[in-house]
Amino acid sequence: MAEPIRTRFHNAWNAFLGRDPTNRVTYAYSYGSGQRPDRPKFSVSNEKSIVNNIYNRISLDVAAVNIEHVRVNDDGRYEETIDSGLNNCLGLDANIDQTGRAFIQDVVISMFDEGVVAIVPTDIDDDSPTFPNSRDILTLRTGKITEWFPDRVRVDVYNENIGQRQQIILPKSMVAIVENPFYTVMNEPNSTLQRLIRTLNRIDRLDEQNTSGKMDLIIQLPYSLKSKLRQEQAEDRRKTITDQLMESKYGIAYIDSTEKVIQLNRSIENNLWTQATDLTAMLYQQIGISDTILNGTADEQTMKNYYNNTVDPILSAISDEMKRKFITKTARTQGQSIKYFRDPFKLVPVSQLADIADKFTRNEIATSNELRAEIGWKPSKDPGADELRNKNLNEAKPAGDEQPPEGEEPEGNVISTGRGVVQNLIGGKNQNGST
Repeated sequence: MAEPIRTRFHNAWNAFLGRDPTNRVTYAYSYGSGQRPDRPKFSVSNEKSIVNNIYNRISLDVAAVNIEHVRVNDDGRYEETIDSGLNNCLGLDANIDQTGRAFIQDVVISMFDEGVVAIVPTDIDDDSPTFPNSRDILTLRTGKITEWFPDRVRVDVYNENIGQRQQIILPKSMVAIVENPFYTVMNEPNSTLQRLIRTLNRIDRLDEQNTSGKMDLIIQLPYSLKSKLRQEQAEDRRKTITDQLMESKYGIAYIDSTEKVIQLNRSIENNLWTQATDLTAMLYQQIGISDTILNGTADEQTMKNYYNNTVDPILSAISDEMKRKFITKTARTQGQSIKYFRDPFKLVPVSQLADIADKFTRNEIATSNELRAEIGWKPSKDPGADELRNKNLNEAKPAGDEQPPEGEEPEGNVISTGRGVVQNLIGGKNQNGST
């Protein structure tokens, strides 16, 4: 039965009023911002550099992998996913501003930019009914470590209650401190990436100078400039020509017939671009990435090497540190853990998918509906689609179900195979009566 319209209006919430129609409560905010204050911001050296494309590409690929709070058996194999606040943070709702994937991307970008990032649990349930002897994490935030102490760290983290970033001191046992696995390549003062950033910044400064509206002209005067008096006359002449160009509507000036104008068509060549090219190639080799990965044309083997050499070390660093800090020792002895799961069919071409699906179902590795879900198809309603068995063989029947017709004796043993029912003549008789 539908609710009466009076009941629906009574339980309604108006987004523009910010309150229930029956509950006249007003809200007052002490601070507001035109931009998201919790959004990660690059340092000055990285803000205008093209290395942001590398950061963004790797962070997107890491965030696309599922990180889950799971239960494992004694051998460390996955058994089930635990429905907990921590798993909800990693998969769906990290905080009021970020989803689980956006949070992981924030972690990776901040880790690349700063060299180390702090994952701060801002809301913790110490009396969780799901985990009586441990704590359950409800929200997570990324923070920047500004000061290190023996057993604590000062963290700059966004406080959603006041709408501003705030520095707080927290024990290291409560904060997951993830260091960049490629720290020596990307964050050391004289590392390959830092040298590349400095080179690119110098190139940007030269480009700004070359495109700043300068004409780059040299005026050759008809007299020597060795004496101080002649130099002062030349300086006055230069100012006169400059004033003529600035005050003229069309930028026209005049010179004497004995004076000569020399225009610089281009600046003096340097080897900055060559250095930038060499450093970029060296950086790609050291972190396991290539141009084809950035532009989306990489083949399967290139992507496999990229995931094994670049993405997996980052995922291992994040999951291991969260497991160490967010799951207590008692919970770990009970089989709780944090693991990441990468889709094995994401890089498989469609032409090979049918052959792989046949091998998985024939060897009873996956059911038909599990493979249909990987392809993106809806599950089949056939009960056999959820059975883990070889579909190429007839379904096994209990012994004694097949009885010979009345008055006939069975000739040999009957075997059911994928090609039908055949007779096993071992120990039986053929049509001629011979054994």
